[in-house]
Amino acid sequence: MKVTIGGPLKLAFRPWVEGLENVPAEGAAILASNHLSFSDSFFLPAVLDRKVTFIAKAEYFTTPGVKGRMTAAFFKGVGQLPVDRSGARGAGEAAIKSGIDVLERGELFGIYPEGTRSPDGRLYRGKPGGLARVALATGAPVIPVAMIDTEKIQPPGKVMPKLMRPGIRIGKPLDFSRYQGMEHDRFVLRAVTDEVMYEIMKLSGQEYVDMYATAMKRQLSEAAKAEKEAEKAAKAALARAEKEQAEKEKAQKAQAEKELAETEQQTEQRRSEP
Repeated sequence: MKVTIGGPLKLAFRPWVEGLENVPAEGAAILASNHLSFSDSFFLPAVLDRKVTFIAKAEYFTTPGVKGRMTAAFFKGVGQLPVDRSGARGAGEAAIKSGIDVLERGELFGIYPEGTRSPDGRLYRGKPGGLARVALATGAPVIPVAMIDTEKIQPPGKVMPKLMRPGIRIGKPLDFSRYQGMEHDRFVLRAVTDEVMYEIMKLSGQEYVDMYATAMKRQLSEAAKAEKEAEKAAKAALARAEKEQAEKEKAQKAQAEKELAETEQQTEQRRSEP
């Protein structure tokens, strides 16, 4: 996949990279990155000599039909691991187990602490469960990564990418061995996650938003729905007003015709009088 996809990807987009020396040549490490685009999971592995394993939603692997089988084969080929997201807790535990398994093999594990793509290019609060628990359970160093401008290449909903140079900044490894054995302390998990997000923010230069990206997406979705409903209501009100106006004009026209007919009748009667 590095030859068939990574090579052409680097040739076509020519991504620039800073801090490549911070990724160890061997041994376990966690690459914690911001998430701007679907293509993030391809650009980062493309610039590294080592394999990076990410987790992906199980739907990519279970969709029926020819297209579904091709998608599943593709994601397996690029090292993605399926995680069932049907239950929030189950999904989190599956992601943690997958990450631990990858790291125990001495490989690189890629994770997006935000949990989903940024809806507007800003950096959102990291979710404390997956990243921190995997880091503390394995003792693997966490390497902060910032993807730059990938959302401009392939914004959400766009199929065809735009040819331009994205960037990748890789920070120095973060050691959380001081918290070893405290992976069930929610305050420690929050502290570890916030430290990683702070380093990502410094690398990316993004504006930080102290809320989860999923919550922002929900707000945007609700706002869009409310706007659509308001637009629909406005159109309905306009249609009613136009209908009422048309009925009023029709009634006025009918009244005018009636009065004209009565006037003509009266005039005719006066003419017929001796």
